[in-house]
Amino acid sequence: MCNMELRRKFGKRLKLLRKYRGLTQEQLAERLELSVEMVSFMERGIHAPSFETLSRLAEVLSLPVRDLFDFERIVEK
Repeated sequence: MCNMELRRKFGKRLKLLRKYRGLTQEQLAERLELSVEMVSFMERGIHAPSFETLSRLAEVLSLPVRDLFDFERIVEK
């Protein structure tokens, strides 16, 4: 999988998880202490998150970091 494809898949997964948790991009950005633009860029696959951001995403979304990359898994309650 190329870098661009990985970023796109990650972005789709992030958006799915964010919506599942009932968060807007603004709310997620605030909890991550990032700009809304950065959250949007990550969801669109334009920018990849840093390791620190991955860790914070997992904490905010209440899941292990590895689940952020489980592209085949449907979000479960």
